Amino acid sequence: MPVDMPLEERVEIPAALLRWYDAHARALPWRSPPGAPAPAAYRVWLSEVMLQQTTVAAVKSYFEAFTTRWPTVEALAAADEAEVMSAWAGLGYYARARNMLACARAVMRDHGGCFPDTETELRALPGIGAYTAAAVAAIAFGRRAVVVDANVERVVARLFAVEEALPAAKAVLHALADSITPPTRAGDFAQAMMDLGATLCSPRKPACALCPLQAPCAARALGTAERFPIKAATKARPRRFGTVFWVERDGHVLLVTRESKGLLGGMRALPTGPWQDEAPGLADAPLGGDWRIGATEVSHVFTHFALDLAIARLRVEKGCTEKPAGEWWPIQRLDTAGLPTVFAKAARKVLEDRNG
Repeated sequence: MPVDMPLEERVEIPAALLRWYDAHARALPWRSPPGAPAPAAYRVWLSEVMLQQTTVAAVKSYFEAFTTRWPTVEALAAADEAEVMSAWAGLGYYARARNMLACARAVMRDHGGCFPDTETELRALPGIGAYTAAAVAAIAFGRRAVVVDANVERVVARLFAVEEALPAAKAVLHALADSITPPTRAGDFAQAMMDLGATLCSPRKPACALCPLQAPCAARALGTAERFPIKAATKARPRRFGTVFWVERDGHVLLVTRESKGLLGGMRALPTGPWQDEAPGLADAPLGGDWRIGATEVSHVFTHFALDLAIARLRVEKGCTEKPAGEWWPIQRLDTAGLPTVFAKAARKVLEDRNG
């Protein structure tokens, strides 16, 4: 059970946190400073989609590139899907990009180009879950909404010394966050909680002496702040094996577009065979020939499994009449193809081995 914090202490938390936020808010490209008009819902939504399971440092350059190229939801909705997926390459979790484009088009089609301002309506849009809906409602529209990301979970778990382990504790943490969310400045409060978790209330060695909430914090009083939040033991990821095919012809490499559904759907990629429990060899090779599988492998970790890819190589002569599905991409411009990270790794390995 969490610590039963007295009501008078809970009431003081928003004021203390907002005073700290007014002085120490992070300057981020998708934010407005404390006291300034709220940022456009498009920018809030886009940043929140990008930030899902991705660091702020990694997102900044992508956000600025996207908002330069597609400055409004209308512009994004009209964008070519292949161009959007290519621009997203490297951020990972590619279903987010597909849902993002579907959401932009739904906003244009069903809401006249304006994001709705309630959590219920926002959740009805493609790819918007409870957290993103709450963040957009609070930050862009000033609605009182309970915004709980991983940083907020950590702050709340420590404030109340929550003994229940994550992920089972999520409902308890949300309820406790609700109990301290103020009726006004909900957007600033949400961002203040995020900033506190990202800067002072860090996973390791939290700066409790500098924290604006040190007085009511139960974990600090116990001297065990680093112990929270408690997390259930994680299971080892299963490992899969596959082969990625490098087909080269006259300074070009064969690329394919993956099926729109599934992992890395709709992305431009190197051809690959099945990913399974045992090495598949040359299964599903894009064309016949004298393939050579070298000792070099590429490893990549996805959310639910780890992948080891062997690299098979083939050089095709100009006179070859077999025409594999895909497109021939100039090797010297391969960095412009927007390959997902796992295939970009494989391409680098091939080029390093060839140039080494």
